[in-house]
Amino acid sequence: MQPLYKSCYPLDQRCYEEYALTEDILMEHASMGMANYIRANFKEQSSVLIVCGVGNNGADGIVLARHLQDGYDVKVLLPFGVRSVMAEVQWERVQCLDVEFVDEVQEADVIVDALFGAGLSRELDEKSRKLIVKLDKLDGFKIACDVPTGIDVDGNPFPMAFFADVTITMGALKECLYSDMAKDYVGEVICADLGLSHAKYTEGFETDSMLLEESDLRLPYRKKSNTHKGNFGHLAVIAGDKEGASIMSGVSALRFGVGLVTMVGEVHTSLPLELMQDTLLPHNTTAIAFGMGFSEFEDEIVEDVLANDTPLILDAGVFSSEIILEFLEQKDREIVLTPHPKEFVNLWNMTIDSPLNIAILQANRFEKVREFCSVFPHVTLLLKGANMIVSKDEKLFVNPYGGSKLSKGGSGDVLSGLIGSLLAQGYDGLEATIQATLALTAGAKAYCGNDYAMLPTDLIEEIGKLEKDSRTI
Repeated sequence: MQPLYKSCYPLDQRCYEEYALTEDILMEHASMGMANYIRANFKEQSSVLIVCGVGNNGADGIVLARHLQDGYDVKVLLPFGVRSVMAEVQWERVQCLDVEFVDEVQEADVIVDALFGAGLSRELDEKSRKLIVKLDKLDGFKIACDVPTGIDVDGNPFPMAFFADVTITMGALKECLYSDMAKDYVGEVICADLGLSHAKYTEGFETDSMLLEESDLRLPYRKKSNTHKGNFGHLAVIAGDKEGASIMSGVSALRFGVGLVTMVGEVHTSLPLELMQDTLLPHNTTAIAFGMGFSEFEDEIVEDVLANDTPLILDAGVFSSEIILEFLEQKDREIVLTPHPKEFVNLWNMTIDSPLNIAILQANRFEKVREFCSVFPHVTLLLKGANMIVSKDEKLFVNPYGGSKLSKGGSGDVLSGLIGSLLAQGYDGLEATIQATLALTAGAKAYCGNDYAMLPTDLIEEIGKLEKDSRTI
């Protein structure tokens, strides 16, 4: 896991005050991080166009030109001149070298966006927007310095942004780079050190936000041989009227290690042979999955689930019904909620006084998740999206590995089964949810067919194969 920060300005300030590092030193290292990436990935004499803004982000770009000028065909565009003290200092220095300044956007092998960095607080003006449109049309490989121009502090294009292939961010990872709205703009995110180690740079600055990494995946290995199916839990999946959703959750749960899965309710579809069926909750149930495939709820089954104190994952149809309010009152129970944005809006508007719509949610995903979890600190919340957010109480985790392969009906049902499986095996809600999201995205990554072709059944199969390769993930 890596820490995520809303702002790195306090960390930079500590460098000046405690480590005697100057703004100039940090700028040199920031630019060296970009230069090293270009040297490692592009042969000498490749053409590089560096587009610099008026402030310190632009100054980083000017320093980059100085680092590259002797081995690359470097051109610098200053569309708005220079304004900050450091930008003027770096501009004066680069004048002593053979660096070419140009007046217009032109094609290059590498295009570096050093216009506006982190902390954008005002909408881009018309001239900036036209410039970004021109840059986006270029064929060269695109690098953003720190944050793609146009992405604001909350991770939203304001109102548009530069499309980067790689974003080289400085010092530490910024939360804004991992919003759903920023995902298609940032490309791959790489963090460059600023003259001291990442650990030292972030030391003492606690954050409640963490970025999950593929190496955080811990599969539910069976380490003992003298076992039976009861040792690995019994998940009860409550079958809804859209039975396929519940069945996919059940199969997914079995694939992820639970010992037994029972479909509870009247099931008319022929079940896979490995799934059991009953009309009542089994006496040895160790976790319940409820909501998948439901459009209507019968009082009897709701009462049965409410009366049981085993860990519970709630999904899908539950968030459109006020029965969710009864579950949220169970403060001593392990409960996981897994809404997609529309479902979360429904949930929010039933439980929180201030109204919410999808547009506001998607522009403020981190804020709204934190606010909800402050009201309901006993539940684990998974807000689905391109970058899934998992949160409980004050802790927040981001899984950045989602993609379009998962944009298909049934993916969420598979995820519910994975979470339910781990809950049934004894995991707490937060850890079960984190591990399930990582397994889901690892399975999607492993699928080698076209991105539009993956079925939920393919995803389940790929998750079952992760054991062979998990130690290298």
